[in-house]
Amino acid sequence: MRNKTLRLFAALLALAMVAAACGGGDDDGGGTASGEAPSFDEPVEIDYWLWDANQQPFYEQCAADFTANVQPNITVKVEQFGWGDYWTGLTAAFASESAPDVFTDHLARYPEFVESGVLVSLNDFVDRDGVDVNQYFPGLAELWTSPDGDRFGLPKDFDTIAMVTNTDMLADAGITIEDFASAEWNPQDGGTWGELIQRLTIDANGVRGNEDGFDPSNVAVYGFGLEGAFGAFGQTTFSSFAASNGYVATDEPWANEANFGDAELAETIQFFADWIEAGYVTPIEDVESLGGTTIFQEGGAATQTNGSWMISTLSGDATTVPVAYAPLPVGPIGERRSMFNGLADSITTSAENPDAAWEWVKYMASPACQEVIGEGAVVFPAIPSATKIAQDAHNANGVDVSAFTVHVDDGTTFLFPINDSASRVEDAVGPVMQQILRGEGTAADLLPAAAEEVNSILGG
Repeated sequence: MRNKTLRLFAALLALAMVAAACGGGDDDGGGTASGEAPSFDEPVEIDYWLWDANQQPFYEQCAADFTANVQPNITVKVEQFGWGDYWTGLTAAFASESAPDVFTDHLARYPEFVESGVLVSLNDFVDRDGVDVNQYFPGLAELWTSPDGDRFGLPKDFDTIAMVTNTDMLADAGITIEDFASAEWNPQDGGTWGELIQRLTIDANGVRGNEDGFDPSNVAVYGFGLEGAFGAFGQTTFSSFAASNGYVATDEPWANEANFGDAELAETIQFFADWIEAGYVTPIEDVESLGGTTIFQEGGAATQTNGSWMISTLSGDATTVPVAYAPLPVGPIGERRSMFNGLADSITTSAENPDAAWEWVKYMASPACQEVIGEGAVVFPAIPSATKIAQDAHNANGVDVSAFTVHVDDGTTFLFPINDSASRVEDAVGPVMQQILRGEGTAADLLPAAAEEVNSILGG
């Protein structure tokens, strides 16, 4: 691993490391990760954090099952925080030596925590207990291994991206979900996918985007709604389009450089900027102020791309529009592409009883818990048999989710670009993306300088 100084979070996390080095925890007879698995004769409470309120009741069920059936002297306290508060609170908790024993970790964040030394390596635990890391979908377990070979999480779920469509709006335009399933996209004219987006766009006078007299300055319904601001990685926005145009963000995980200066990326970003100006795609100002999913749910956009973790929100009982999902369009490379991301559970160095924390992590990564999560139909668990349960649960609810799983089935996924400076990369690239989408400069002109800054960060 590169020996770099972590600038973001440095002050707070350094305090946490000092506190941990000073012996902040009481072992409570928990033992170590070597040798035989310890017994737990005294009660132990594990504090577990997650950010997804939709998943909380199912992990609470896992926690109850874990105590009742596996470790009667270990109880788990499940705490949920909103996304922004979650990461702010976690950083502050590391600094104050009050971090949870176990938390839901994200690929965009964990390399920085690895660099800061606040996560416990799971290698000895995995070896001691013979955990089969091949039981998960291919590639998920490897995402949580550092260049030094240390494992810092066991997979809990995976996610992919698909087209989300308002079926009423499709019907009004004479478009079927199959039209989107077979659509092709290119950054020059949008391809057949672009034709569908133009037809779904309607101005305030009722003129569609593919008709004479369309007014791009007064749009009532956009054909395509950005889910969010692009940022550096564009998981739910540009990443799939760029990848299907031949763009590869980094040549390997933990790379010393990235490819933000590549023409394939610039073409993709410029396409969206041009189509915002043409009136077919939601303006970035609206997305930032209102939220892309809110715009879609309130009928301001006919389609969007979004992640599989949003299925229960978009298709649940509280949904405001009828939704169907389609695979992403096929790009110039002749295939569709979806970013393949996965979450895992990590143990912190603040854990007072790492062995007990490991028992909980191991249980969450087992079929016993992941099948409970699958029954909840909120996410796709990391174990294939549990994902099948989730698919069946969605089907029972009348929701076809094959548009998300097809990417795993046919091998058209690509990995989240893992690096140990994601926050700094985001700071370097995110504002440039906003400039481009606002028409304040072209992608070809602005991205090369951002690319140089990123490579300086990664290679520094």
